[in-house]
Amino acid sequence: MAAIIDGKAVAKEVQKQIKEEVEGLERRWGWVPGLAVVLVGDDPASHIYVRNKEKACREVGIKSFEHLLPATIPEKELLTLVHQLNKDNDIHGILVQLPLPPHIHAEKVLEAVSPYKDIDGFHPMSQGMLLLGGDGFRPCTPMGIMKLLAAVGCELKGKNAVVVGRSNIVGKPVALMLLEKHATVTICHSRTASLRDEVGRADVLVVAIGKARFVRGDWIKPGAVVIDVGVNRLPSGKLCGDVEFESAKDRAAAITPVPGGVGPMTICMLLYNTLKAAKDALQRRR
Repeated sequence: MAAIIDGKAVAKEVQKQIKEEVEGLERRWGWVPGLAVVLVGDDPASHIYVRNKEKACREVGIKSFEHLLPATIPEKELLTLVHQLNKDNDIHGILVQLPLPPHIHAEKVLEAVSPYKDIDGFHPMSQGMLLLGGDGFRPCTPMGIMKLLAAVGCELKGKNAVVVGRSNIVGKPVALMLLEKHATVTICHSRTASLRDEVGRADVLVVAIGKARFVRGDWIKPGAVVIDVGVNRLPSGKLCGDVEFESAKDRAAAITPVPGGVGPMTICMLLYNTLKAAKDALQRRR
């Protein structure tokens, strides 16, 4: 029976450390990290996510600046706002909530965010620094995954790590982070031949493909550590991951639940990156 990896507990511990650092910055330098969140449109899931981010910011002492914009806003106006936030010294991190309306080119908006304030880690410079092993911002969900693996004492050196999913937000960056820790990494996707066999070789399995219970429990290698990134809503209204949890936990050594696994870590790492951006800004000013 697998140990259940409690993302809420790990996130709580990390947020405690972030709060202490934020308080130290304000006490010593009068420097308070600021996060600007830009939300376009009325997507209910995005609004819930933004509210959760605002609450998390309050809990650790980070100032949150919300910009709630209509879905009809012209792309040019949105870009103007981003440029204004880039120049605002009270703002250290900028988050543009995805998805954006169809008439707005998300790539253009994300590239407009200053690399110094790119706390989502989506800017081409941030992605390039990750590839080169540099000190840029890293995407929040992959960072959270690495924290969870460290929290359960998962030694990655020499292990076979399989990533199912190749998105720029999770799959590709987490593969690079696993490689950085000396794992042997295989990236799989929906068109991978013999996916079951690839999954069965994984000592560490990360699944982020966005399909409910796509990875069967009997595919899992006995003793593997399983990180399930997926969040899918079933017709019953219940949430489930991309892994068949009930049967997988009988074979895995450790596994994340859905909800309560990776999700809490994503917001936690957003706070971590905002703190990093504030510390970097202070360093540049001194």
